[in-house]
Amino acid sequence: MRADARRNLDALVDAARQVFADQGVDAPAKVVADLAGVGVGTLYRHFPQRSDLVVAVFQHAVEECADAAEQLSADHEPDEALALWLQRFTGFVATKRGLAAALQSGDPAFEGLHPWFIGRLGGALTGLLDAASAAGTIRNDLDATQLLRAVADLCHGAPTTEESQHLVALLVDGLRWRATA
Repeated sequence: MRADARRNLDALVDAARQVFADQGVDAPAKVVADLAGVGVGTLYRHFPQRSDLVVAVFQHAVEECADAAEQLSADHEPDEALALWLQRFTGFVATKRGLAAALQSGDPAFEGLHPWFIGRLGGALTGLLDAASAAGTIRNDLDATQLLRAVADLCHGAPTTEESQHLVALLVDGLRWRATA
């Protein structure tokens, strides 16, 4: 891909992320294109269907969240890295409600995303759980997929991101119960 095409693609995904957060995934394509500094034709060359753009935004956000696990592990003690990553995941879930609704719409373009999401984020979380468990700072009977679901459920039940983060902080405190360290 040419450098200018890559820049346009990156600008479109970033603009769509912002627009979707503010206006939802049904926001006009022109709003996304204008924010990216490109024409609507450029948007449709990269993303022929709206679902293609939704998938790109979702995948980009998941990759950022998953990649944060490695950096947090390098910079913090295992249980703190886990707590910080779960808060990041909480922010991801709380701000992606419109994307989640689109992904559950039954559109065939979204069929493979949920298993990929669980695999990618579950893998990142498993590494954090294993490190914290090995350090003895959290209980050792945790499953990454169950924990992802628990956090997502807490987020969907809370009216604000702040309340979601508070509930997840309480959950993290519970993970430390019966730890060996």
